[in-house]
Amino acid sequence: MRILDSIDDALIKESRQKQEFFWLDLSDPSKEQIEHLGALLGLHPLAVEDSVKFGQRAKLDTYGDTALLVLQGGVESEPEDENPHPLEEVHCHLSGDFIVTVHRNPYSELHDLREQFTRSNSPKTERYYVYKIVDVIVDSYFPMLADLDEQINDLEDAIVSGAGRRELEETFRLKRLLLRLRKAVVPMRDVFARQIEVITDLAGLEPDSHDYFRDIYDHLIRICDELDSYHEMVASCTDLYLSTVANKQGATSKQLAIIASIFLPLSFLTGFFGMNFSWEVGHVLVGPLAFFLLGLGTMVASACLMWWWFHHKGWTRADG
Repeated sequence: MRILDSIDDALIKESRQKQEFFWLDLSDPSKEQIEHLGALLGLHPLAVEDSVKFGQRAKLDTYGDTALLVLQGGVESEPEDENPHPLEEVHCHLSGDFIVTVHRNPYSELHDLREQFTRSNSPKTERYYVYKIVDVIVDSYFPMLADLDEQINDLEDAIVSGAGRRELEETFRLKRLLLRLRKAVVPMRDVFARQIEVITDLAGLEPDSHDYFRDIYDHLIRICDELDSYHEMVASCTDLYLSTVANKQGATSKQLAIIASIFLPLSFLTGFFGMNFSWEVGHVLVGPLAFFLLGLGTMVASACLMWWWFHHKGWTRADG
């Protein structure tokens, strides 16, 4: 198989004349380049228009002897970083003579696969090359899923340690990311579930190539299942955050209730001795000893008694 990374009219015409299967991988081509490529390879005008505009849902459109397969590949990022570009839309123009992949940004998975094909000396069938290209795009989600698993586990630990605004924002970010990934993967799963035979027939591949695409379908099912499980885990993080906040509020309310209960008898004592009855002033509150014993002493004793009672009931413990 011949591998190209730019539009070379002479090489493309030579490959088609010799019926040599080739792979052309284009990154961020211009509108004029795509239209020129469409005229060179005889692509359908609607397929050319889709590759010019991009922003397509995962789908498979067949046009005679050619087909347009639109896929959404995953773009891996480090777990601690927010990834503003988690998906890469890849247009695969399929035929029995060639496969053309078009994407807006440099895509490392396809670049690595090109180098792998270049180093390999063993000849492969056309169906294998098509399968491998599509399989690399689909399997690009697995590193992302591993990163998401670590992020969700770290988020759970952070919420248990102390739920704050940062953890809440991280929870909603993961929810939005998982929803975006699922919207990209589910249509691809549906395409491979319903139109596997269409790909093998109209792309000019061997009849048994549907076994390869069934393997891709199995990978897509696994990815969807993991995304669903991660979505449930993030939803449980939301419940954990709310329960943690409620526990904090309950602990704060308990502390305030204890303080208010301790000051309740103090307020009663100061109010009672502050009424200045003539008998009380003349017979009870006389001298400094009465001030320290009856005034301060009773307040200290009542506060100590209340604290002992709360401790005895277990209300002062963190898990009380």
